[in-house]
Amino acid sequence: MKKHILIIFCFFALAQDNQPYPPLDLVSMPTAGTLPKGVFSLETLLMKDGGVLPKMLFGISDRFTFGVSFGIQQFIGVGDISKNKSAPEVQMKYRLYDETDIRPAIVLGLNTQGKGKYFDRSGFERYEQKALGVYLMASRNWNALGNLGFHFGINKNTFENSDRDEDINLFFGIDKEINDSFSLLMEYNFARDDDEISHDNCSENCIDIERLGKGYLNAGLRWSATENLMLEINVNDILKNSIYNYEEDDEFDSMNREVKVIYYEYF
Repeated sequence: MKKHILIIFCFFALAQDNQPYPPLDLVSMPTAGTLPKGVFSLETLLMKDGGVLPKMLFGISDRFTFGVSFGIQQFIGVGDISKNKSAPEVQMKYRLYDETDIRPAIVLGLNTQGKGKYFDRSGFERYEQKALGVYLMASRNWNALGNLGFHFGINKNTFENSDRDEDINLFFGIDKEINDSFSLLMEYNFARDDDEISHDNCSENCIDIERLGKGYLNAGLRWSATENLMLEINVNDILKNSIYNYEEDDEFDSMNREVKVIYYEYF
């Protein structure tokens, strides 16, 4: 028994947080963190229904990060594999101001990657949850028994507006270090630009989703497993803002779990 305890202790002692950059994202919302120049990050998100979403990011400069992502549905499991879109989605960040003792870090960004499946039918061309589009993000960090970060953002999606919901949206989040290896993540998206999907008489070609106006509350646990590898377990839509009507009288709420793997290295 003592031998097993010693092995476990050594395992976690070796899993120190040597990440050379601040968190780029929480569960799905961005922070004001950017990749240092010469660092790349390869991220793979394992989603519901066997979906997978690879994303690669590059630190072009200490202030500018560029990346692409490409979603595939039913990659794991049975059924036909399908891609979200024929072209990759784009992520860009430029840090306008660094964080100081009196001012948060501020980032201007673009993210065209939404969450879940991509629908292209019945006049709708959009993801289950819309992409942020253009956003402005502010992050401020404090040392409170480990790093404590607060993140606030505003965004406008101008390309997924077939539902005619074009409101400006707000979101915020928190990350808290538990120790050198583990961090807790939490975020809330008001979804003001994504709260008007409702089909009372839906045919087979409609988007069978109903919004309840609660916004999206997500939480996650991130583990810095090695010097270059992070693993993450997330729970999405804890408030159950969406209801999916797959068949008549057969409804499923949208709270779901995801696993994220992040590898980073210098190039």
